[in-house]
Amino acid sequence: MNAVILVDLQNDFLPGGALAVPTGDEVIPVVNRLLRHFELVVATQDWHPVNHVSFAANHPGRLAGEEIELSGLTQMLWPIHCVQDTYGASLAADLDLSRIRRVFPKGTDRLIDSYSGFFDNGHLKSTGLGEFLRFEGVSDCYILGLATEYCVKFTALDARTEDFETHIVLDGCRGVELAAGDVERSIEEMSKSGVKIVYSHEIVE
Repeated sequence: MNAVILVDLQNDFLPGGALAVPTGDEVIPVVNRLLRHFELVVATQDWHPVNHVSFAANHPGRLAGEEIELSGLTQMLWPIHCVQDTYGASLAADLDLSRIRRVFPKGTDRLIDSYSGFFDNGHLKSTGLGEFLRFEGVSDCYILGLATEYCVKFTALDARTEDFETHIVLDGCRGVELAAGDVERSIEEMSKSGVKIVYSHEIVE
């Protein structure tokens, strides 16, 4: 079975949000067009406590965009975003929510971040996504969402290590591009790991 994984299509990552991905809203029509062609659709959702370690505001003297080390991991500091039970954490209103079978929250542990929809950044705890997909008999994952070089990339890399055939629908993703070339480098990294790069028109003729 083929499944779609929608990565972090939340208000805070859309234009006007606390951690907006430029033109992130452009992926919503692409996503909605594809969903009807898949039997199984799941979504990931950043779901942070307000005291999460990834928030620069929780590190006095630090600014968003700086990197620190936490528990042996490099941690990028971000603006406060996707706080549990807030509008910013909600899935985008224009998204066809009726097609989503299940939503997997991530980043719920205040002490560690979670870019991937499968595991936290230390691979200490599973979100349950991999187990769910295997239970449903999924062989191929098609991934769309935000942002290309962070949560999309790490979700795709973990999908490969979990032995799913993995496809990134590139026109259904947008990146932050904090540094020039970040998105392109992330695409190369995914490709080298065996992730297939596809476009929506190749799926929906």
